[in-house]
Amino acid sequence: MQTGSKEEAATRGEIVIHNLHKVYTTKKSRFEALHNIQLTIGENEFLTILGPSGCGKSTLLRIVAGLEDHTEGSVMVDGEEVIGPGADRGMVFQGYTLFPWLTVRENIEYGPKLKGIPTLERRSLSNYLLKMIRLESFDKSYPKQLSGGMKQRVAIARALANRPKVLLMDEPFGALDAQTKLEMQEMLLDVWEKEKTTVLFITHDIDEAIFLSQRIVVMGAGPGRILKEFNVELPAERTPEVREHPEFLSLKRELAGLLKH
Repeated sequence: MQTGSKEEAATRGEIVIHNLHKVYTTKKSRFEALHNIQLTIGENEFLTILGPSGCGKSTLLRIVAGLEDHTEGSVMVDGEEVIGPGADRGMVFQGYTLFPWLTVRENIEYGPKLKGIPTLERRSLSNYLLKMIRLESFDKSYPKQLSGGMKQRVAIARALANRPKVLLMDEPFGALDAQTKLEMQEMLLDVWEKEKTTVLFITHDIDEAIFLSQRIVVMGAGPGRILKEFNVELPAERTPEVREHPEFLSLKRELAGLLKH
């Protein structure tokens, strides 16, 4: 995939969240979903937000994506304030959001086509991404012909086709069976290693968080807030065997204890 100019490449995907609050109000009630979130995610970092249902982690992700407003504070990506959706941020949801009337290749090329990128350039880009997600032979298939894991591979490729600085992922593997989920985690790390995109990943799965991340942020509810941050001190190459690593098991126990309380 082609890179941008030297100026663009100098800073790619640093997220700075400062004093962020989110309050939902009606005539009869007030609910504080997020309280004073302070978080910096470095460029090319893989950071996971881990927490129980209702802690506001998906709300936070949607605010970073520009899909939802915040009440106070700010979100900056490479020094630019987030005021709405943008091509610098790609989003992958848990649900399969592919266009059913488009083929795999057409889904991947949809964003670049809207941006007016010439046909040959779009084809080169989709070839590159199809190879990366290992679905070259399914380029003419429609979403209904794909398994759940394959659909999410295409969703990731479609998000990457816009060359985002940041990839935002809201429990993208939550609906997959256990074996497919493990395969998708390994594929995602391979994609991240190749693309050097900043990843902000949401999950409530402790094993998934440790396996994927360089850093884990744990959130608690009532209101949604950051409880603690953990650096993941594991080998850079995350093979399946890393799940038996002493650091993996130790961190898993600590995270489980924190979430339990």
